[in-house]
Amino acid sequence: MKINSVYKNIILIFLGWTAFAFFFALQGYTGNLYLGQTNSFWSLVAVWLISGYAWLILMPVVLFISKRFTIQGEQIRQNLIIHLCAAIALSLIHLSLIVIFRHLFLRGIDAPFTFTETFQRLLLSNVNFDFLVYWILVGVLHLREINRRYLERERETAKFALQTSQLETRLAQSQLNTLKMQLHPHFLFNTLNSISVLMRDDVKAANNMLVRLSELLRFALKSGNIQEIPLKDEIEFIRSYLEIEQIRFQERLTVDFKIEPETLDAKIPNLILQPIIENAIRHGIAPMAKAGKVSITSCLQNGFVELCVADNGAGISVSKTVSNGIGLKNTQERLERLYGKRHKFEIISDKNPGFSVKIVIPYHQYEQ
Repeated sequence: MKINSVYKNIILIFLGWTAFAFFFALQGYTGNLYLGQTNSFWSLVAVWLISGYAWLILMPVVLFISKRFTIQGEQIRQNLIIHLCAAIALSLIHLSLIVIFRHLFLRGIDAPFTFTETFQRLLLSNVNFDFLVYWILVGVLHLREINRRYLERERETAKFALQTSQLETRLAQSQLNTLKMQLHPHFLFNTLNSISVLMRDDVKAANNMLVRLSELLRFALKSGNIQEIPLKDEIEFIRSYLEIEQIRFQERLTVDFKIEPETLDAKIPNLILQPIIENAIRHGIAPMAKAGKVSITSCLQNGFVELCVADNGAGISVSKTVSNGIGLKNTQERLERLYGKRHKFEIISDKNPGFSVKIVIPYHQYEQ
């Protein structure tokens, strides 16, 4: 593959110098016609082909000097002096090659002049042009190198962004799995313990709790490792979860859902509400002797989905809540990695009774 690329570049350079020869030959021919001079077009082509192919021979040298002594950085002055000397030297070498080729292949053009006389004539007429050609070649090579480095940086940036995205996805997946591992043993233990107690006094309630538990487990198996789900699925899971908690707490826990219909198809992180609701029950409702209430609301505002979980419990310090366990901290980190700065995570608790958490994320419709 690399060899094919080298051959391709050689062919392109060869064609470029050939086009260079035909362009200047045509320019010289039309100029001579305007002045009333008659010259063979093909003889002019031959002259310019010799000039172009002589530069083609010198291209590796120009390429080496251009790469070795770049016109940038701290040594730019020294490198400019080196390029100035190289321009003079290569211009003289180029003229020498032209004279050699013309004497070998185009003897009639320079007759009856000798090699030295031909060189002197061309030196006076062509040296400025050759000097200019050298600097044009160096400029083109430098631009090509700058473009190559830019594309390489772009590729590296894209590669790094992809790796970062994959890493964040794996981390978010790991956090989701950690959350599930925390939820399942803890919740299953409490639920099964409650079922065991209810079996003695209220078989119907125990059976209802088993049905809700099976729905939760079915949801967990269905969602698997899915990172984002529609809000309606999350609400369905939360309803089953809270129905189990209501059986446990009985009249001490009431639940209020205010879910706007237009938010039901919103794409949200899987299990994003469960740890918040669990926190509300554990720290807000459970310590209270009187009845408590948990409210779950959703609305759509200016292209963002607002989700809020609130309770009327005793409240708890925000700093203590975030540092207690991995639930809310995990939620914050998941939102940060999924949405960056395009999200809000607000906790209100410190002074007023109750505790509320509001999540604001961009609205994206869930597509199956």
